[in-house]
Amino acid sequence: MLTAFARAFKTPDLRKKLLFTLGIIVLFRLGSHVPVPGVSYKYVQQCVDQAGSTNSLFGLVNMFSGGALLQITIFALGIMPYITASIILQLLTVVIPKLENLKKEGQSGTAKITQYTRYLTVALAILQGTGLVATARSGALFQGCAVASQIVPDRSIFTTVVMVVTMTAGTCVVMWLGELVTDRGIGNGMSILMFISIAAGFVGALWQIKLQGKIADGWVEFGVVILVGLAMVALVVFVEQAQRRIPVQYAKRMIGRRAYGGTSTYIPLKVNQAGVIPVIFASSLLYIPALIVQFSGSTAGWATWINKHFVKGDHPYYIATYFLLIVFFAFFYVAISFNPEEVADNMKKYGGFIPGIRAGRPTAEYLSYVLNRITWPGSLYLGLIALVPTMALAGFGANQNFPFGGTSILIIVGVGLETVKQIESQLQQRNYEGFLR
Repeated sequence: MLTAFARAFKTPDLRKKLLFTLGIIVLFRLGSHVPVPGVSYKYVQQCVDQAGSTNSLFGLVNMFSGGALLQITIFALGIMPYITASIILQLLTVVIPKLENLKKEGQSGTAKITQYTRYLTVALAILQGTGLVATARSGALFQGCAVASQIVPDRSIFTTVVMVVTMTAGTCVVMWLGELVTDRGIGNGMSILMFISIAAGFVGALWQIKLQGKIADGWVEFGVVILVGLAMVALVVFVEQAQRRIPVQYAKRMIGRRAYGGTSTYIPLKVNQAGVIPVIFASSLLYIPALIVQFSGSTAGWATWINKHFVKGDHPYYIATYFLLIVFFAFFYVAISFNPEEVADNMKKYGGFIPGIRAGRPTAEYLSYVLNRITWPGSLYLGLIALVPTMALAGFGANQNFPFGGTSILIIVGVGLETVKQIESQLQQRNYEGFLR
């Protein structure tokens, strides 16, 4: 990986792309520290110091925003509205025939779906910004902080509208920065901004574990966490690269006097076909009961039961529900993102077949069978990786935003591997020695 970056810096045009990407990252991090108008910065910092590390209700969104959510900055919503909009559009593509037809139109249809994603991102940013401002005004953003209700001193409608508009504009700027990295940088802009947001909190979280440690002034716990993190990175890289290659043979076809086809290739089915989406779905769904209790303020029996079993991540009910939801969403997302019938029809159309399997419906059934078989270990792997913060919570007294947690490590490793592949492919396009020999 370091060799690829070193070679890229020696190539003038790639060096410009890398430096441009670094400049965008600097702007993104600067915006994550600029407070929203109408917020008392002094009280926010006081509440972050008192209760920021124990706030698990907004932990996932805060992680995706690089800590900007609890700081209530102009980039407080971060890249999360765009991610949510992209997932919603991807799910609707399977349900709505018009979107499915747009997807089949190629580049023009993809551009139209991207435009719809931008509109939905703005709508979600307005909704989430309003919810964040209302939560901050009520004092529920920082539980246990004495001055939480004074974070927003001016509660007029004008100030509220300005705060929501500022956060929405910040989300639009983040989306624009991501598209700039995709067009003029090294590519994969939204994922890189997500990578930076998560990695920004790593150093602080690791140092917090050292400060909370008791053996050898915390250095033993710190070293153990580093070793566990390296082992997890190796495991995630191994599983993310694992795939089942289904061989495909294309028959020869005579068109005029020329023969086409006769080649062999394969269909790569990844063990973790769903990526990090099931973990995000499961985490978001488990936040809903706690949000309902918090905003309702109820002290009834059902509210007490939810506070006891589904607010802290170390309860057996929470762990079991979280694990089962990840397994369910892994199968659900794979089922809607990979269509065996469509793949089988395309293969049949172009004269392709799997050796030993008849074309058409038998091929679709075989692909579905293999996909179900490899999704089981992939979903169990996702569930176990996602439970690492819970084990860290019990073993080291860490918070639920453990630096080597499931969601963070999956995104960081996945984006890192994809970025290195893109840099290597661009280097290969500029190096023709292998073709000339």
